[in-house]
Amino acid sequence: MILTFGEIMLRINPEGRLRLRQAIPGTVTLTFGGGEANVAASLATLGMPARYVTALPRNVLADCIVGELRGLGVDTSGIVLTKKGRVGIYLLETGANQRSSVVVYDRDGSSISLTPPEDYAFDKALAGVTWVHVTGITPAISEAAFKSTLALVKLAHERGIKVSCDLNFRKKLWGWRPGTASTALAKECMSALMPYVDVAIGNEEDAKDVFGIEAAGTSVESGQINAQAYRSVAEELVRRFPNLTQVAITLRESYSADHNNWGGMLYDVATKQALLAPLDAQGQYKPYEIRDIVDRVGGGDSFCAGLIFGLNQPKYRDPQTALRFAVAASCLKHSIEGDFNVVSEDEVVALMGGSGSGRVRR
Repeated sequence: MILTFGEIMLRINPEGRLRLRQAIPGTVTLTFGGGEANVAASLATLGMPARYVTALPRNVLADCIVGELRGLGVDTSGIVLTKKGRVGIYLLETGANQRSSVVVYDRDGSSISLTPPEDYAFDKALAGVTWVHVTGITPAISEAAFKSTLALVKLAHERGIKVSCDLNFRKKLWGWRPGTASTALAKECMSALMPYVDVAIGNEEDAKDVFGIEAAGTSVESGQINAQAYRSVAEELVRRFPNLTQVAITLRESYSADHNNWGGMLYDVATKQALLAPLDAQGQYKPYEIRDIVDRVGGGDSFCAGLIFGLNQPKYRDPQTALRFAVAASCLKHSIEGDFNVVSEDEVVALMGGSGSGRVRR
């Protein structure tokens, strides 16, 4: 059983590529999403038992969220229903070509931001759990959410449960301590969490934004990624946090809102290998070219889920194979609308084997 903890929100986005000011007032699409919930949903879809813990208000919107997760096969028994707060919201304006996507957060006063650690039954929720996944998003919401995340990873560590953490720096969220810069608060809080983490995950920017660790020869804004340089980033993370056993980094080359190259690196501490995926026939790194992105939100979460799934399955447990599975799963997410990556294990395996033509299957 894999347990994830964090905030799930109501996602509001205009149909197609309309801008928010074009669609409101008018018709919008309402779904749900949030980093840790996305991981749980993806794992359940792949067939792995997943439990999701959060705090929600006692109202019909929370009922809809719980029903959606249950329908995907997620165990929601650890969700706390409270009289405090509300459901957080985020609005997504999907970009196109050279126009970037834009996210607007409306999360102040959400239930999880007001719920202290003692209100969660973490002891009970960890029963039968072998892996816990958290992110840097929930600690950014409020001090209470940070303390709850810290309490959970500490308890999991004490019980010998493996912990993964997606660094997930969100500058717009780290503002709950007035007078402290977002990067400084993120570094302080994430540094407190990291000693209890076994597997650190991030994108090409997170290590730089949170810990000031930068990959040489890389310019995210211009879409230039020096994949080999991320070995040094992983090694520096391990030097600072020697409890880490693996560091995974997604490698996104963003040429436009519609065209990204996508790959990943996994540094394995035991073997001191920096593995890359996908590879070409000669064994050289060759990222997936994604030229018609449907929805990239949740891409990193689908990578986390794919990696956790792979590392917990005997047939994919080899680090190189687990990485290949994670990158393929997250590549497919770019073709799926919404936060959740509703693709099957067979579809991921097919892409790993080279079946990426998109031909109709009959």
